[in-house]
Amino acid sequence: MKDKLINILDFAIYWSIVVIPFSVMFGPGLANAYIGIACACFFVKKLIKKERIAVNTSVNWAYFLFIGCSILSIKNSLYMDDSVRGILRVFEYFLIFFVCSEEIKSKKQIKLIAASAALGVSLVSIDAIWQLVIGKDFIWGNTPQICPIGLPRPSASFPDPNVLGVYLSALVPLVAALAMVRETGKARIWMGIAVLLGLAGTVLTFARGTGIAVYAALLFIAIVKKQKAVIAVLVGALLVFPLVMPKSIKDWAKEIKYNPIVFLCNYDRISIYKNAVNMIKHHPVIGVGVNTFCKSYTKYKLPEPENAKTAETMYAHNIYLQMAGEIGFLGLGAFLLFLFFVFKNVFSVYRRLKDGYLSVIALSLMACIGAFLINGLTETNLYYPRVVMIFWYLIGFSLALKNIE
Repeated sequence: MKDKLINILDFAIYWSIVVIPFSVMFGPGLANAYIGIACACFFVKKLIKKERIAVNTSVNWAYFLFIGCSILSIKNSLYMDDSVRGILRVFEYFLIFFVCSEEIKSKKQIKLIAASAALGVSLVSIDAIWQLVIGKDFIWGNTPQICPIGLPRPSASFPDPNVLGVYLSALVPLVAALAMVRETGKARIWMGIAVLLGLAGTVLTFARGTGIAVYAALLFIAIVKKQKAVIAVLVGALLVFPLVMPKSIKDWAKEIKYNPIVFLCNYDRISIYKNAVNMIKHHPVIGVGVNTFCKSYTKYKLPEPENAKTAETMYAHNIYLQMAGEIGFLGLGAFLLFLFFVFKNVFSVYRRLKDGYLSVIALSLMACIGAFLINGLTETNLYYPRVVMIFWYLIGFSLALKNIE
């Protein structure tokens, strides 16, 4: 009876982890349900087997330091309920990457996860194209969003185009790496189609941070794997894009005198960044309190130009500024230390792996995490409930490679 129950729990954990990348495109509720199932079954299994939950690694201790800094920031919080919810969220993120790092154990499971990611990228990109052509996406009935310069942008099943871009930037490098250098025959064709759809979805969002993140990730993979043809295509795309981009973007670029900072960030984001820096100046060590940036924002607003007015409650549109504002440079430093140990661990495993498929997976996961972090320079993607679990999932996925090594 005990063995049968453990087998049921293993089955539930296994398939919950496999479908998470695909489920995110439907909504946070479904993805969180699978995450909850995986975490609950994991702890029940440990309890039944009377196994110790091992957390004694450099990555985990760095994350505990990050949790400690988040708790310390509550000292300055003016919104205690929000900060408590923020702390609970920080613990939830630990569970996501910890359970994935422990329970992804086989090459077969990794292949299923890659297929799940490819299916999610393909379907959401088809949905984005459908939304632009028909006027509504076929999952939730969302309509395209019209940006201030009159350009229609698809959001597919996500709340806005930038969030769709975050999802694509996190998974396209994984699919692209397999299509580029590993898969053969029908599998390569399938992955190649998924990549083309994902790139089409990425371009159609016109999310500048997403475009840069995906481009950097693909270039990184191509350089490491010496894919000269792919490098040539990427360089060519960079040269051609300014010539073929929509007229509305060309006109706007001319209007802002081709200022690269404004082109990337917009005037309003520049105002937000200045206000965020002002917040950090007032509380540089432990911040204003975890999960309180939005509500505290108005208190630190500086005089803004007419063309860059911002609302009273705002995200920082930069994960590093938002984190420094909420939990100070102490917390941001702990987060960067955590990332250092993550990349160190994955790179170490990558160098030791003899299996070609797993080696490509390790490389692609470094690119995926890097793309998410690059996107975080212009988006607050670590604070978007709709897609944040993807980041922590990728962290756990990358750390799990040690189980198979």
